[in-house]
Amino acid sequence: MRSMSLLAAAAAACLCLSTPAFSQEEPQVVRQNLMKEIGRSVGALGAIAKGEKPYDAAVVEQSLTTISTNIQAFPDQFPPGSEEGHETEALPAIWEKPDEFRAGAEKLHTEAQALLASMPADQAGVGAAMQRLGPVCSDCHETFRAKKQ
Repeated sequence: MRSMSLLAAAAAACLCLSTPAFSQEEPQVVRQNLMKEIGRSVGALGAIAKGEKPYDAAVVEQSLTTISTNIQAFPDQFPPGSEEGHETEALPAIWEKPDEFRAGAEKLHTEAQALLASMPADQAGVGAAMQRLGPVCSDCHETFRAKKQ
């Protein structure tokens, strides 16, 4: 009887490893989650810049910090073999031009860090920050991300 219980527990443990929580360790999922957080941060900054939300220094700081932190980890989530799966929008150029890809990520990190150092102090400042971040994001998306259908 005891061995049946142990066998059942072992089987349950194996099933847990094949759940979605396990797949979150896959690089496609990790990079998608990193980019979703960046997208939410850009959205928060955009809402302030457009006057849809009031200026909030904590939101601005948190958003810029998230962008800076996540983009640093982002290039490491594209190992060979992760070109497909999980509805990835990554283009082959990422693996063909890894130095250019990393340089784009570093450029966004540098911009976010510079903005954090000078910390936009009002809605206009956030708008100016968006004008600095936007082209960097767009350049990378144009070169390394498949267009959404």
